[in-house]
This record gives sequence, C-alpha cells and structure tokens, in this order.
Amino acid sequence: MVEKELHINNASNHEFELATLIVQQASQFDSMIRIIMDDKQVNAKSIMGMTYLSLMDGDTVTVTCSGQDEQKALVALQELLEK
Repeated sequence: MVEKELHINNASNHEFELATLIVQQASQFDSMIRIIMDDKQVNAKSIMGMTYLSLMDGDTVTVTCSGQDEQKALVALQELLEK
C-alpha cells in the first residue's frame, strides 16, 4: 500500500467536474484507491463517494492505493489533483 497527502490545485470549475475526473482516472487502475479528507474516507472509483467529499481547489486529501498497480495509480492521481 502507498499513501500520500496531496494539496488540490486543480482549476476545475465545479466540484462535480473534479469528482468525475478523479473517478475516470481511478477507474483505469486495478488497485483499490481511497480518498480521505477529515473524517471521511471514500472509494475513488465511486462517483457518489467522490461527490460526498465535495472536493474543491485548495483542499488537502490523503490518497491511498493498494494493489498491483498502486504506484502508477498514485502518480496519476497526484498529477491530476496537483496540476
């Protein structure tokens, strides 16, 4: 398992747009990917879970990835969230 704290620096116009981008990116990997913010922890492949977090530019989250392609998944999500 790999884990990293990330600061969201993504210029998406709406929180739903960012949630959709995360789900699309996470779904490309076999690993279990979780996004943690405050006391909330959700499956990054779940649009309902991601919209529950209401992520916005400036938020800080912890991303955990566990599985065969965990390192690639973490790098891809870091590139998406911190671009």
